Amino acid sequence: MSTTSTPSANRDKVLATALILFTRKGYFNTSMRDITRESGVSTGSIYHYFRDKEGVALALYQSLIARMQEEFSAIMRRHDSTHDQCRAVVALLFRITESEPEVMTFMLYVKHREFLPEERPVCSSAPFEQMRAMVQRGMERGEIVHCDVLVASTCLFGGAIRMITSRLDGIVEQPLAHYLDDVWACSWRAVAAN
Repeated sequence: MSTTSTPSANRDKVLATALILFTRKGYFNTSMRDITRESGVSTGSIYHYFRDKEGVALALYQSLIARMQEEFSAIMRRHDSTHDQCRAVVALLFRITESEPEVMTFMLYVKHREFLPEERPVCSSAPFEQMRAMVQRGMERGEIVHCDVLVASTCLFGGAIRMITSRLDGIVEQPLAHYLDDVWACSWRAVAAN
């Protein structure tokens, strides 16, 4: 039986390793040698898959954006009301923060524009656009008060994102699930049409 990793498995190992190193050491303090050593994937393979460290960072960023898009799309298929869709998004982000803090750290804290200048800022990325689209549909359905979509989106999701950053910073000691109902009640009250 062969123990050789598949190209896909090696690529996934490199991305998982880069996520940890970039969030713990920072992008500029992480070398390709660090990624090679920690991932156990050969330097040649890494350069073949990604070209360079920026290629690793770009693939990581794009894979996390795609993952969030898929998760949000699934939420939109499972729930009919804007209320339920948006609450499910907050619950998902809280779960990811607890189970994979490096993912949320990379998405919310790492200054991507410093090493991926061609990429849109996270707050303009597809998942954030999906969140704003949910709010826009909520306005059209009469669930959310009519106002500027960015303002309503910030009111609806901003408190939850602040709770996430507070948890990542060690300010919030309890798991975020403990606060979900209260955070959601306050967020929804801020934008609810009724």
